[in-house]
Amino acid sequence: MIWIAVDAMGGDTAPGLVVDGALAAARHLDLGVVLVGPVSRLQAQVERSSGVDPDRIRFVEAGAVIDMAESPAAALRRKPNASIKIAAELVARGEADALFSAGHTGASVMAAHGAFGMIAGVDRPALAATIPTRERPAVLLDVGASVECRPAHLLQFAVMGSVYARVAFGLDRPRIGLLSIGEEETKGNELTREAHQLLKGSAVNFIGNVEARDVYSGGADVIVCDGFTGNVALKISEGLVETVEGLLREELSSTITMRVGSLLTQRAMRHFKRRVDYSEYGGAPLLGVAGVTIVGHGRSSAKAVRNAVAMAWRFASGQLIQRVERDIAAAAIPHQ
Repeated sequence: MIWIAVDAMGGDTAPGLVVDGALAAARHLDLGVVLVGPVSRLQAQVERSSGVDPDRIRFVEAGAVIDMAESPAAALRRKPNASIKIAAELVARGEADALFSAGHTGASVMAAHGAFGMIAGVDRPALAATIPTRERPAVLLDVGASVECRPAHLLQFAVMGSVYARVAFGLDRPRIGLLSIGEEETKGNELTREAHQLLKGSAVNFIGNVEARDVYSGGADVIVCDGFTGNVALKISEGLVETVEGLLREELSSTITMRVGSLLTQRAMRHFKRRVDYSEYGGAPLLGVAGVTIVGHGRSSAKAVRNAVAMAWRFASGQLIQRVERDIAAAAIPHQ
């Protein structure tokens, strides 16, 4: 059985919704969950649920939590018994097959890097977010793991993103785009211009630069950028979706006529929400580290946690790490 180590104290909704989501995954999928945190609190939360095989649940004590405002490096040194650190070490020792946390992103990245190390041939990790497009889901990376990058790092991200898209979406040859300020290869800063040349000369299916307005058009299956740019793009997108949803609700409830129209469009609205809701995808895999790691949104709902744990299970059973290792080795990317 595949076992997922869950940082049960990570995120704004911990431990309640994190535990509920992990149990939902164990209830419906062929996996077990290792809940890491204060065992007495976690057991009390589990006792409120029903229908879960107790043989699919384990508990590991962790007495500390890394808060969102803390420096991750300092906190990991100061709190060796932090839940994210203990959970990562379980995977490193082979007591679990994958890691999930919705806690401090920086701490999750550093804990995974410290416990697993990097895949040979990869210099920097990348968080790969799944985003909706007009055609089908696409991958945007990096969205926050490596804020300062060099051109070779973006090529590494492209190779890893291509593997992820093949595993997650069943694409034979994902189309790779480079996020820039113009479609022409001469546009952008020094990083994007040099990365463009590397990507153009590589074996990936590079289709050229992608402007921000075309990220959600569906023209590219994998969109590559540095972690600073990707995180800003992702957060703007999340904020825009929430604003649009709020404006639509206000407009559709403003008059009797509009309220009648709202009732008639409820099905379409539900479908729209599913397409743009991050909880449908669960979390973002941390590509580049030598262990399956899924990082969830700090506000993850039980549904988001369930889907993130399911993603960790799919990638652990689908040998994502080994597939990334093979493609990175075949690409023979120079280190920078």
